[in-house]
Amino acid sequence: MTAEHHTATSADPLVLYGQTFSSRLLLGTSRYPSPHVLEAAVRKAQPAMLTASLRRQNVSAHDAPNRFWDMLRELDVPVLPNTAGCHSVQEVITTAQMAREVFNTPWIKLELIGDDYTLQPDTLNLVDAASRLIKDGFQVLPYCTEDLVLCQRLVDVGCQAIMPWAAPIGTGKGPINPYALRTLRERLSVPMLVDAGLGLPSHACQVMEWGFDGVLLNTAVALAQDPIGMAGAFASATQAGRDAFLSGTMTEQHAAQASTPVLGTPFWHQA
Repeated sequence: MTAEHHTATSADPLVLYGQTFSSRLLLGTSRYPSPHVLEAAVRKAQPAMLTASLRRQNVSAHDAPNRFWDMLRELDVPVLPNTAGCHSVQEVITTAQMAREVFNTPWIKLELIGDDYTLQPDTLNLVDAASRLIKDGFQVLPYCTEDLVLCQRLVDVGCQAIMPWAAPIGTGKGPINPYALRTLRERLSVPMLVDAGLGLPSHACQVMEWGFDGVLLNTAVALAQDPIGMAGAFASATQAGRDAFLSGTMTEQHAAQASTPVLGTPFWHQA
């Protein structure tokens, strides 16, 4: 990593598209046992943003979905709409434009699914979708694989941040291709948030130690036995990983190195 290390500090904000966020953890809002648990988990983690699908929005009916959105507004955490479930570029564009009207925000998490089994992004059409959204005034956070060439193309068309996966969505496997992720971090200078596949707080800590700028997760918290406690654990782990990166981790050694000097220490030998 070529970035200059400096003393770790809590005043180390995440900056995306010129906007500052105090947290480096983003949370999803689906699959929680209840809205009450979701609310408590969000208050525990204090995330930078909450992702939500437009498909859950119902602006006219006074029903459960509407109460869900009322709760999100009360939490006063910025909402990051996503294009979850979209399988074509045109579907992405239409969904993003609707989300901008509903949420009154230019932010969009770009999801363009290419495979329904792995939920892998459509890497062949993702750049085109991102380019069209950016030209339409969106601040795009694209969900992508860890492919270096793909990520570079996304940056080239104007994405000021990218979100590579650690593993397929919802698997909880953690970073399955550390080499590719670390290479990506070394080669690109834009902010990068690891999105999808994290299952343990240690996974979040690890990618933050590598120099990633944040993490986005949902299932690992929502399906935990104690989602509220797990939300706090991920928040702490994310910050710990960032602090470790800024502090400069030691260089790995191939042989044991004594931590206590032995020069001048008397040695007693039995006869």
